[in-house]
Amino acid sequence: MAPGTTADRDRHDRHDLELGRLARLREQLVAADCDAGVFVDPINVRYATGTSNMQVYSLHNPCRYVFVPVEGPVVLFDFKGCEHLSDGHSAVSEVRDATSWYHFVTGPRTEEFARRWADEIVDLLGAGGSGRRLAVDRLDPYGLRALERHGVVVVDGQSVANLAKAVKTSAEVDAVRVAMAACDDAIAQMRTAFRPGMTEQELWGVLHRANIAAGGEWFETRLLTSGLRTNPWYQECSDRVIEPGDLVAFDTDLIGIGGYSIDISRTWVAGDAAPSGEQRRLYTAAYEQVINNIELIRPGVSFRELSEKAWLPPDGLHSRTNACVAHGVGMCNEFPLIVNQDHFVSGGYDGVIEEGMVLCVESLVAPPGGPEAVKLEEQVLVTATGAVPLSSTPYDDVFLG
Repeated sequence: MAPGTTADRDRHDRHDLELGRLARLREQLVAADCDAGVFVDPINVRYATGTSNMQVYSLHNPCRYVFVPVEGPVVLFDFKGCEHLSDGHSAVSEVRDATSWYHFVTGPRTEEFARRWADEIVDLLGAGGSGRRLAVDRLDPYGLRALERHGVVVVDGQSVANLAKAVKTSAEVDAVRVAMAACDDAIAQMRTAFRPGMTEQELWGVLHRANIAAGGEWFETRLLTSGLRTNPWYQECSDRVIEPGDLVAFDTDLIGIGGYSIDISRTWVAGDAAPSGEQRRLYTAAYEQVINNIELIRPGVSFRELSEKAWLPPDGLHSRTNACVAHGVGMCNEFPLIVNQDHFVSGGYDGVIEEGMVLCVESLVAPPGGPEAVKLEEQVLVTATGAVPLSSTPYDDVFLG
């Protein structure tokens, strides 16, 4: 029987979400012929356990990690004094204090603490660790040497986590939809506030505030530029004042509700004036690239095939700065990365699109040496019959006639 109250339903949904992700992670550990995994990347820790603690801090200070055996209890090693943060998380069987060995906390005793860490991991592996295969996503030379002294065979855990995260469970898709709805609302607040005379930072601040107020978390970039700062791309927002007639291009790159990433892009024109003919030309090319490439995405299509068939803007508009046709997204940008045909030989890899993947389809139309650029990006769910956009934020008809 389905839980009755809203609180009951929330707990039930979280239970399904967290245990579903853990099951996928364990499937990939088995596929990699591993006995267990240790995950240190905070995104992977959250995927495995549902727990979140100082996400940005722990990106550069590895202060928490999780031991995930193929069978048996999952042990979360958390920052000291934080065991209460795991209450109610179904995937976590036990919480212990983490043994950290990054230089900030250990100074000249780093190797000593790395050995302590390895001893506890080996104890969980059992049989003295010798010959056991352990997937680890992040590991410095101290930790690697400490495990190898016990005879542990260390394999790449990041690929294990990436392959687990590539296909979303139904509960994850529901969570992505919740995060997307909040992001769409945040963009609507930006649009309402948007006016010439604002600085780029002021406009970006509207998105940032709205994300946090809705229960979102943090941003991986601050990509919002206007006018001459749109080209070349990859400049972050500044104190430049947005002027009438400027293009304003942004990429959300946010971590939203539940830790799920929303990565969509839109471009607007500032003020009431109609866009110029050149601005229309840039926008139309970007729009056609995104729409045409979404139509190519379906289960069973190889990464190479999508790269070869992907629509590119005409000569003079195609930018080699952004090589991406599409990339995976979940709790951050994820596997796979599918690159354009002119980058595939030098930097691409093959694979197969699967039902349940969530992908971001990209376009950057930034003519080399040109004054402005248009950035568009759509987040889609791969269904049995094709790709379905998840965002309700519209494209701007003022450019498309």
